[in-house]
Amino acid sequence: MSWFPRLAALLLAALFCCASFAQADSQRVEPTIAALRAELEKMPTVVESSDDVSALIAQLNSITAATEKFIASRTSALNDLNARLGELGPVPAGGAAAETPDITRRRATLTKERNAVDADIRLARLVAVDARQRATDLLAKRRATFEAQLTERAPTPLGREFWGDLAEAWSGDVDRLQALGSELKDSADVATQPEHITAVVFSLILAVLIALPGNWLAERALTQLAARILPSGRLRRSLLVIAIVAANVLLVFLAVRSVYTTFELHGVWGDQTRRLGDAMVQASIFIAFVVGLGRALLSNGHPSWRLPPIPDALAARLAPFPWLMALVAALVWLPTQVNAVVEASFAAVVAAHVVVALALSGMIGAMLLRLRASQAAPQEATAAAAAAQEEAERPLWVGIVLGLVALILVVIWVLVAIGYVAMASFLALQLNWSCIVLAAFYVLFKFADDLFMAVVSSHSSFGQRLQASFGLASRTLDQAAVALSGLSRVALFFYMLIALAQPLGTSPGEVFQRSGKFGTGVTVGEIQLVPSAIFSAVAVLVAGFIALRILKNWLDRRFLPTTALEPGMQSSITTLLGYVGGITVIAFALSALGIGIERIAWVASALSVGIGFGLQAIVQNFISGLILLAERPVKVGDWVVLGNAEGDIRRINVRATEIQLGDRSTMIVPNSEFITKTVRNMTLANAEGRVLIRLPMPLTTDATRARDVILSAFCNHPGVLSTPAPSITLEGVEVGFLIFQAVAYVQSPRIAGTIRSDLLFAILDGLREAELPMAAYPGIPSATGAPAPAPAVAAPAPGILPGTTA
Repeated sequence: MSWFPRLAALLLAALFCCASFAQADSQRVEPTIAALRAELEKMPTVVESSDDVSALIAQLNSITAATEKFIASRTSALNDLNARLGELGPVPAGGAAAETPDITRRRATLTKERNAVDADIRLARLVAVDARQRATDLLAKRRATFEAQLTERAPTPLGREFWGDLAEAWSGDVDRLQALGSELKDSADVATQPEHITAVVFSLILAVLIALPGNWLAERALTQLAARILPSGRLRRSLLVIAIVAANVLLVFLAVRSVYTTFELHGVWGDQTRRLGDAMVQASIFIAFVVGLGRALLSNGHPSWRLPPIPDALAARLAPFPWLMALVAALVWLPTQVNAVVEASFAAVVAAHVVVALALSGMIGAMLLRLRASQAAPQEATAAAAAAQEEAERPLWVGIVLGLVALILVVIWVLVAIGYVAMASFLALQLNWSCIVLAAFYVLFKFADDLFMAVVSSHSSFGQRLQASFGLASRTLDQAAVALSGLSRVALFFYMLIALAQPLGTSPGEVFQRSGKFGTGVTVGEIQLVPSAIFSAVAVLVAGFIALRILKNWLDRRFLPTTALEPGMQSSITTLLGYVGGITVIAFALSALGIGIERIAWVASALSVGIGFGLQAIVQNFISGLILLAERPVKVGDWVVLGNAEGDIRRINVRATEIQLGDRSTMIVPNSEFITKTVRNMTLANAEGRVLIRLPMPLTTDATRARDVILSAFCNHPGVLSTPAPSITLEGVEVGFLIFQAVAYVQSPRIAGTIRSDLLFAILDGLREAELPMAAYPGIPSATGAPAPAPAVAAPAPGILPGTTA
């Protein structure tokens, strides 16, 4: 079993699980509008901390989602009631025949139900509007607070005031730290009690084993599994990177979560230590993600599996930085979280900002210096040649990005020096976060491209199966792979922007909520473009054209060959089906996009003047092509004569018809030429060809022997049909010559010329063997060398009119 069927089975199982979860969700009790309104009114109107704002916004989002779900369910019920009322018809006007009492009662009941449902929908919309407005107000207030904190200026670390404030607040901060230390000591005393120590120590040892040897074993197992199951190529590398990062994060999460749960069950945590433990779990997962991502991208153990194009020497020099980043993140995280837990003084918070800004910017500066050192290292005979080669290989945008990062580092250090430590700390955090996000989405970009290239392209095994099943061209599959890869990258780029904006005072859920407003649609003129409708239209196009291709292949290969239709008629039917089916699929796609038929007709009428004048020839040829396919005066496979050209019709397109000439070239003829001009169809009524040979012979010729010789040549040729039989006639005597006319029929007029040549050779040889002379032409030398005497009137020459009638 190959890797793709396994992946398909896994995805199918996941789909079934999602369907079961969705069904379970659908079976839940739907909240009423009164309950949603009561929940909205119970929420506090004033909040202080950022965490409270995030929690409140999450509750408001859940209320909005429940309200929209309620509106969707009630809208379908409202549409059903309106349809049922429409079936009953309007109330009879005055003077009209009265309706039955049952219909009147039924209309009153349905009207009452419809009014109640409509009222519920209106109330639900009011609740949704109120929830969105409150969420917007909270976001605006928190954003203003966030901006005010960033622009607040504190004492510079280079001045005495900064150190003086820190010394002044030192005693209070020490007291707070001592309280935290006392709580940590109490937690340690609880953990070392005989009834708890076994479980605590076992959980710590198990966590260390899972986090360190477990990760090492998981990476080795994933590497061997990928080499054994996945086909060689780029997809294996990108999948391996994702699998290694996911395994690292999962194992570290299990390790730290098991320790946290053990401490929780045995009562080790206090109030402050529990908050510190929650932060420790999140920080451990983040550090595991960063380390796993860095090690997987560098792949120093397997350079051939390295995803980015990094030289081995540079990868070796960057190998310590994932661990260094984890160490710096831990050092940065510790004072920040401790300040938040113990509610440290403002001076301690400022000092933490300084530590964060300097530590993170110093780490990035060290990485830039390491990159600069690797670029300056000579790889060839001279340093100048190595620098020239490096500059030639490195893209311009890489140098621009490195220069921008260096500029940001300088700005951070300047901000720290002049006292804007909050802004400097934020820039340092945002710079590090941006590097991590860009690295993660680089892997996702590569994975999306590799996935579609390995699955859809014509070079993949699955793509070849698609090509064989649906008759798709290799170029079509390659174009589809590139298009799907581009669409996935656009979607990933959108979510990358969301991830980059996460530290900017908002959470990912809030950014998704703001971006979700685009899901309601963008109005362009009178047309509303909804993303879901666009995806639906694309899905209809893809599914429709695939279904059309399957139907055409089935007709062309299975059904039509079993009928009595000619091959040309079969080709015409499939071509017409392609035109009609394509127009139908496009109409369905436009309908799914929200563009009705009436708008299409309006656009067509608006463009009719331009079509009438500017595209007159194209429209004329298109209509002529439809007439050719419908009336079939000529069809695919016919041999036609059009002017001075003759050949076989190979294809009838919408605008023109392709004719293959005798020299194997193709002539493109507009379809209107077949409608407005005289066309000679050699195979319309009868596919047989005719060979006609006229031979002048002297009067002294034995006519009976000559007929037998000519008839024998015709009968001995395998290409001459026996039915109708060849015929030899004596047309008469012209200017002293006997005129013999021989007529024979062949399978196709396309081979009449070749068979005529063979027959002429055979007839001349037979007449020479029978010593029956042919008539001499003027100017032909006689046996003595003197010119032969010219007759009074030139004798008619032998000729042929293949395919013509006598």
